[in-house]
Amino acid sequence: MNILGYQFEPKAWSIVLTLIATVVFSNLGLWQLSRADEKETQHKQLEQFAKQPPVLLPATLVKLEEFEYRDVEVEGEFVNEMTIYLDNKTYQGRAGYHVITPLRIDDSSLYVAVNRGWVSTGYDRSILPPVPNTEAVVHITGTAVSPNIKTFELSDKQMDKQVWNSFSHERYQQVLGIKLQPLLILQKSTIEDGLIRDWHKPESGSSKNIGYAVQWFSLAATTIIIFIVLNVKRRNKEEQQT
Repeated sequence: MNILGYQFEPKAWSIVLTLIATVVFSNLGLWQLSRADEKETQHKQLEQFAKQPPVLLPATLVKLEEFEYRDVEVEGEFVNEMTIYLDNKTYQGRAGYHVITPLRIDDSSLYVAVNRGWVSTGYDRSILPPVPNTEAVVHITGTAVSPNIKTFELSDKQMDKQVWNSFSHERYQQVLGIKLQPLLILQKSTIEDGLIRDWHKPESGSSKNIGYAVQWFSLAATTIIIFIVLNVKRRNKEEQQT
């Protein structure tokens, strides 16, 4: 193919490779856009849940997907001796713990793990900060989330008595010997215990997927440009005269 003194004669193998790469990169970009759309839809649903009144957490076993990100309410008694401290949690730049205590649900053999809030580590990490015990029946409201929490770990030690580096629903049940609802409540209701309950509102995360999509589409465009540049040659004067 000759256009304005330039010759374009790509090899068959280069055409095939370019088509494959372009299709793959474009499809990956479209997939990232679909993921971004899914996350936006989910985020809008979460915002709708936040506007709804709390739903009662029943005394029977539930499914996480039926309650996740919804505000729930439950009555029961904290089992204070089973409290654990989830390490490596910061608040406004200060190191601390999240305090997690199981709540024995009224009229049920089930328990539910409650993240009661944040407390500072203090100056001496060998001494756990005291958290006032709540002995009476309490009415807890909060947001239901996945019960498994991964955190940045400063050591390979996963668990040390009351201080845990990460929270596993299954391990918590095994260690305590109790049956838990398959969710964790981020407590919102006020109890005079000195804990800070300033929960971070999750973002949709769609912007990251859109960024990835732009990168994939850019790779597809770059592949086509490189293909054209490498296969376009200027004809010499003798070839142009013949």
